[in-house]
Order: sequence, then C-alpha cells, then structure tokens
Amino acid sequence: MKEKKGLEKKIVGSRFFNRAKEQAAEFAKDPEKLNSLLKKADEKARLRKRGALDEVWVSLMTLFRMLRAYGSGAYRRIPVKTLIAMISSIIYFVMPFDFIPDILLMFGFMDDAALIAWTVKSIKKDIDQFAVWEADQTQKRDVSV
Repeated sequence: MKEKKGLEKKIVGSRFFNRAKEQAAEFAKDPEKLNSLLKKADEKARLRKRGALDEVWVSLMTLFRMLRAYGSGAYRRIPVKTLIAMISSIIYFVMPFDFIPDILLMFGFMDDAALIAWTVKSIKKDIDQFAVWEADQTQKRDVSV
C-alpha cells in the first residue's frame, strides 16, 4: 500500500501530469475537444482493459460518464478543481509517453491505474453526488417509458 501511495505522489508531481493539468482548462471550455479526448480514452481503455486497468475499470467508466454529462451540459454541478483533476487524469491516461510509458508491456498502465485510483479517491464526494444524479436520471427515463 505504501508503494502505491509513493507511485501516486510521484505521478501527481511529474512533469507529465503537470503538462496534462495545463491543458485541462482548454478541454473543460470546449465540449467538442472534451468529447474527442473521451473517445480516445474510451478506445484506449477498451483495448487495454486487462491488468492494471481492470482494478479501476468501474471508476474509469464513471469518470467518462461524468465528463460526458458535463460536456453535454446535462450535469454541471462539478467544482472546477474536480473538473480539472478529472480531465488532467484522462489526458494523462491518453498520453503514450508518461511517467511509465505504455509501451512497457507489464508496467505501462500501472501509473495510469494509480492516477485514476488517486483521482477517484480525491473527488469521491463529487462522484457520489454524480451517482445520485445519474440514478435519478435513469429512474426518470424508466418511468417515462
């Protein structure tokens, strides 16, 4: 567990993650750009579902849904700090060359998974609020059918 926390700390402090944070605001302001990023991330995630990503799969899919809802304007109750953290993590995830390059077969997605886990843990309250909203939306659709 201590090793994982050390890895998370190194990733969050890395120049790769800092570069992703610098770009995140652009994506937050441009729904088209955000959707393009999410499409790339979704494709990469589905190709690499095994291994390290398997551990954070549900969380990653929740981040994708939350950002899609934000991008479409359906859900806007995301604090700026949370939004930047989410988008930064997805940008980092899409980067092929980051703290641990994806080309390293056994280890390439360990940093991505660690960062997703850290992000989800950091914004748990906001994710929980989204989950309540999302369940309400599903219930409303089910009632209207």
